[in-house]
Amino acid sequence: MERLQQLTSPKIAAEWPVDTATIAVVGADGALLGQYGDLDRVYPLASVTKLLTAYAVLIAVEEGAVEWDHPAGPAGSTLRHLIAHTSGLAFEGGTTVAEVGAKRVYSNGGFDLLTATVEEASGISFASYLAEAVLEPLGMSSTVLAGSPAAGAVASGADLVRFAAELQSPQLVSPELVSEATTVAFPGRDGVLPGYGMQRPNDWGLGFELRDGKEPHWTGTLTSPSTFGHFGQSGTFLWVDPVLKVACIALTDRVFGRWAIRAWSEFNDALVTELRGRS
Repeated sequence: MERLQQLTSPKIAAEWPVDTATIAVVGADGALLGQYGDLDRVYPLASVTKLLTAYAVLIAVEEGAVEWDHPAGPAGSTLRHLIAHTSGLAFEGGTTVAEVGAKRVYSNGGFDLLTATVEEASGISFASYLAEAVLEPLGMSSTVLAGSPAAGAVASGADLVRFAAELQSPQLVSPELVSEATTVAFPGRDGVLPGYGMQRPNDWGLGFELRDGKEPHWTGTLTSPSTFGHFGQSGTFLWVDPVLKVACIALTDRVFGRWAIRAWSEFNDALVTELRGRS
C-alpha cells in the first residue's frame, strides 16, 4: 500500500478545461492515495447526490422502515423499480413513458417518489433522515441536501473521501446489502445512459450505476466490469472499482459536456494504468 501513496495521475486534472477541480483517489482501507486541488472546497454534486440518497435508502431497508417490494410509483411499481430506474417514469415529473420493468428509464422523478416513501415511513424529512443515517455518522459535516434527493446535494472532496471509504468497507450497512445494491437489478434492460446514448443493456444496481460492458463509459475503458458509481451534470463523479480496490472522486466547476466525455475517459484510463503498474 505504501507504494500507492504518491500517485501522479490526479495532476492530469490541471489540464482540464475547468477553472477549479478537486480529485481524490481512495484505497479500500480509506487511505488517500492521491489528490489534486482543495479537498475542503464545496461543490454542487448534481446526480452524484443519488449515491448518498441510495445509501440512506439501504439503511432504511436494513432497519425495516421500508421494503424493496413496497408499492410506489405507477401501478405495479415498487421501491426496487424506482431506485433501479425501471418504474417507467419519465426523467422529470410523474409521466409514465414505459411499462413497469420493461426498460431502463433514468428518472429523477422516481427518486422523488422513492424518498417520499422513506419520509412517510420514518416520520421525518428525507434530508433529516440522510443527515442522521449517513452524513453525521461518517463525519460529512460540509455535505447538505439542499434540494432534490436526486440532484440537490453539495459536498466537499474531504466528505466524499469518507463516503468512498464507507462504500468500500461498509460500517453503516451490511456488506451483503451493499453487494446487492451494486449488482445488476432487472438484468437485460436497455436504456439511455445520459450523455452517452443507448446502452444494450443499460445495467444498474439499486441506485448505483454499473460499468459492466458499457461502451462508451465515463469511467473509461480500463475499469473492471464490477465498477459502480455515478456522475453528475455539474461536472462531478465518484466510482468504486472493487477489483482494483480503489475509489476515485472528481469535482469540478464546469457543467458536464463533451469536454468531460473525453477528459474523464483519458484521466480514468491513466489512473487505472498507474494503479496497475504500482500494485
